[in-house]
Order: sequence, then structure tokens, then C-alpha cells
Amino acid sequence: MTVPLEYAHASQAFERFMLEARDALDLSTSHQTFTVVEAVLWVFRRRLDAAGVAAFAQVLPAVLRAMFIDGWDPAVPPLPFAAQTELAREVQAVRGRHNLAPDNAIETVAGVLRRRVDAEAFDAVLSRLPDGAARYWSAQHTPTD
Repeated sequence: MTVPLEYAHASQAFERFMLEARDALDLSTSHQTFTVVEAVLWVFRRRLDAAGVAAFAQVLPAVLRAMFIDGWDPAVPPLPFAAQTELAREVQAVRGRHNLAPDNAIETVAGVLRRRVDAEAFDAVLSRLPDGAARYWSAQHTPTD
């Protein structure tokens, strides 16, 4: 069997994602971008049970899937989804001194990610996750969210 393209091209796909995310977030380096993307993924993961984490991971590109799972403790109970402004502050608090996440980091990363996944599969998984999951990845939030 040949190596699936998803794995054979994982580094290139990740690099393209990171460059697009860096530009969309208006950051200067891939290191800054990595921290913001990691925070957006982890804050979302904190809201899912083990089945939800596994299901969501399956629709992510390979390297983002690894980032999403990295450091996860399945024994920690999930948190409820909060208002979007609270979630944004939580993203900014991950590695706080090294995190340059703008207030719109979640929706910005969501917009870039949605261009890199199978939209139908992504939305199908989100529809099976707790209330708030689809809103988190909607890429469109109002100030009152």
C-alpha cells in the first residue's frame, strides 16, 4: 500500500495553512502563529468529551490533528461553551506572555481552517458536538456572542 497523500503531503499542507493563518492574523512569524492556532484548538478541545475530541480530530488535517490532541488529558471533564468574548480571552491566556492572539483569533483561524477541510464532513461532526461547537468554528461572530 502506498502512503496516503494526507500523510505524504502533511508538512506542505501545514506550511500552507500556517502562512495563510499568519497573514490572516496579521502576525509576523510562524512561531507566533503556531501559538495562536494551538490556543484556538486547545480552547475548543476543553469543551469536548473523549468521543467529541476523537470525532473532531478525524476531520482535521494531519498536523493540526496532532496539535489538537497534543497534551490532552481525557480524564479532565469538559467545560461548557461560554460567550465568544470569554473564549477569546481564554485563547489569549494560553502561553499568555508569548501569545499575540488578536480578539478575533477564533473566527480568523476558523476561516482559514474551513478552507483546508472537507466542509461537509467538518459540519457533520460539528452538528454532533455540544451546543456552541458549530458557533465556535463559524468564522462569523458578533460582538455580543
